Amino acid sequence: MFKDIEHLIRLAAVIVIAVAAFVVLRAAVIPASFGQYGHYRGAAIAETAARPIAFAGHDVCEGCHTEEAEQKKLGKHVVVACEACHGALARHADDPSALTPAKLDTAVLCARCHEANSAKPKSFPQVVTADHSGGIACDTCHQPHKPKIEDEKPGGKK
Repeated sequence: MFKDIEHLIRLAAVIVIAVAAFVVLRAAVIPASFGQYGHYRGAAIAETAARPIAFAGHDVCEGCHTEEAEQKKLGKHVVVACEACHGALARHADDPSALTPAKLDTAVLCARCHEANSAKPKSFPQVVTADHSGGIACDTCHQPHKPKIEDEKPGGKK
């Protein structure tokens, strides 16, 4: 019936070899715990739990830094966790001499949230940092722990 059946046999052999190679490679690459909890790797839970704690939490920060906490409660950043700006400081909370937080570059840090972006709500304070400050650090004019609407510049610019 088929005069060149050997071509079909070769094609079938290539397909079988490709499928077998895929199955072997997949078994070697995919971890055994994959799929244990849905489309996730079950061992990831234990691995994550075994990692050292990096964040102290704002309650711990506010326990020692009461003056900053009181300022923050009066400003617009009341809902922003301390470590959102200052970074993970669990080591500092455990032993303040073990880690001294670095001085923040507010010209860069504040822009992470407040750089003008059309995707942000219009009510969210946004600035074009190049026009607004010319690279001057934000904390030169604004109090980061207690920003408020009154920080607005003449002409409606922030």
